[in-house]
Amino acid sequence: MPDDTDRFRLHVVSEALRLFSEKGYEATSVDEIAEAAGISRRTFFRQFRSKEDVVFADHEILLAQAQEYLAADHDDPWDAVCDAAMIVFERFSQWNDMATRRYAVVHEVPALRDREIVTGFRYERLFVDYLRRALPGEPDLSMVQFSASVTATHNYLLRRMVRDGAEATSEDLRAALADIRRGVGRRDAPAADGDGEMVVAVFPRGTAPRRVAELLRRRLEEDE
Repeated sequence: MPDDTDRFRLHVVSEALRLFSEKGYEATSVDEIAEAAGISRRTFFRQFRSKEDVVFADHEILLAQAQEYLAADHDDPWDAVCDAAMIVFERFSQWNDMATRRYAVVHEVPALRDREIVTGFRYERLFVDYLRRALPGEPDLSMVQFSASVTATHNYLLRRMVRDGAEATSEDLRAALADIRRGVGRRDAPAADGDGEMVVAVFPRGTAPRRVAELLRRRLEEDE
């Protein structure tokens, strides 16, 4: 559960997204966000580096919670990854209004769309890194495929909920992840040439191919 600091940050996020929805992202100032949240400009910058950071602050909270969960002991690492994804989904279900507003804001601002892509990749990377530590004997390809599938399934159902207003429940995600989980352990997939040489990324529908290539190139250069 969020602690007092997280609840404070979520309050600021909620007010910021409300203003962004009403006035537009570019037209809303930090001073207006601080005033709406009942805090000073200095307090805002103690918690957030910029307006862009406040848009994704709830993701930072959830990434930290997922990382904390995975840091504990688990009998089955594959199940642990699914459980971590469930934690994230259930929190976003509770914060549905905020997530829906963010989707509308992000959809209108290219820089925020890029940030969203990178943020989604961070969940996938968290899962892959955890599995590599927990299951050092497993084929790297299996761990990358599994993490990408879990992340993509989570994001698909979340997007249906916040973008389309469709009913997407925790039970839907749990059932879908169970299907993915049942596929783990098969050894009939061809091996990749070299460890860690495959990259799986998920992009919003409509992202220009040139933009996909640019973002992948930038991310791969960062990991070198």
